[in-house]
Amino acid sequence: MYLPKIYEKFQSKFPEVFKDYQQLGKTCRESGPLEKKYQDLANLGIAIGANSRGAVMSQTRKALESGASQEEIAHIVLLSLTTIGFPNMIAAMGWVDEVLEGA
Repeated sequence: MYLPKIYEKFQSKFPEVFKDYQQLGKTCRESGPLEKKYQDLANLGIAIGANSRGAVMSQTRKALESGASQEEIAHIVLLSLTTIGFPNMIAAMGWVDEVLEGA
C-alpha cells in the first residue's frame, strides 16, 4: 500500500506515538458493528468533509482494498455535494479520480 513519505518519516521519528495511534485506530474500528467496508466508506465521507486531499486519497485506497466498488466510492463523493458545496465536492472528486485511475 502507498504511504506518503511524511507518514513514514513520522513513523520512524516517533515510533511509540505511531504505535499508540495505530492501536487507537484499531480499537475504534473494533468498538462498533460496522463492517470494514462501511467503516472505510464513512471515513472517506469524513475526509471529504474535512477537505483533506491526503485523507481522501488514503481513504479511497482503503475503501477499494476493503471491497468497495468504484460506483460506491463515487456515490459517497456525490452525497457530499449538498453538505460541503459544489467546489469542495468537485475537488474531492478529482482526488478520488486520481486514485481510481491508478487502480
